[in-house]
Amino acid sequence: MLKQRIITALLLAPLAIAAIFYMSLEYFSIFIAAVMAIGAWEWGPLMGFENKRRRIAFVLTTIILIKAIWYYFPLMSLWDAQAELNSTIQAILWVAVAWWLLSAALTFLYPRYSAFWSSHRSIRGVFGWLTLVPTWLAFVVLRANDYEVDPYQGAQLIMFLFLMVWSADVGAYFVGKSIGKHKLMPNVSPGKTMEGFIGGVIFACILVAIAGANLGWTQQQFILVLGVTVIITTISVLGDLNESMFKRQAGIKDSGTILPGHGGILDRIDSLTATAPIYALCYAYLGW
Repeated sequence: MLKQRIITALLLAPLAIAAIFYMSLEYFSIFIAAVMAIGAWEWGPLMGFENKRRRIAFVLTTIILIKAIWYYFPLMSLWDAQAELNSTIQAILWVAVAWWLLSAALTFLYPRYSAFWSSHRSIRGVFGWLTLVPTWLAFVVLRANDYEVDPYQGAQLIMFLFLMVWSADVGAYFVGKSIGKHKLMPNVSPGKTMEGFIGGVIFACILVAIAGANLGWTQQQFILVLGVTVIITTISVLGDLNESMFKRQAGIKDSGTILPGHGGILDRIDSLTATAPIYALCYAYLGW
């Protein structure tokens, strides 16, 4: 399993980096929308959909929601001339934050109080839209930042998000495997440990600090970005646990089989769905 995970990651990482840096803003937005569409397809079983027509309908509705945001807020209007993020876009991202606060409560309390959402597919469908649509928006917001002045500015922001989330994932995996003893949330994900969580946060901070040193950051930048790193890596665990909760409730192990060793697209981006909207807001309000 580990060998498959490594091989798949080594194949996917260059493709993801190429898409981030070399696709135009429009094509990148389409690419991320396609990823969210696959995620919507994989969300179907979490809603109890076995009928392909229902899963397709959920995918199409997700695409329509993304297209509606794109239509009313063209890519080049997301940020104004003063580098301020559009107020309505901020509001949508804050709705995502509210959803993840609710998600955190549901995850920590699971399986208590799960009856109200597990017995209604419509509620789980709304949860899916609140997970996927703001993720698309957050990635597009980041990629569009200062795009006309520096087309690679947004790509660098996204790469830092990936560095934070992926390094925390790797650090948590190896630390948890080697010294993990105290279960983080056994009712949701028995394999995750407190030691792994802490190890992942520390590992991410170390790699971000190394990157900052190479970029010549000031002391203020180090303090700010390392603080954001702690927040993002902590929230990334929530995204993982959230999907684990929905999969456990649905009685499935993986969201799909498209990525050998990783499962489905949702299994790979679950941490990003939680962190991307919050990371985008952090940059919009704090900058660095």
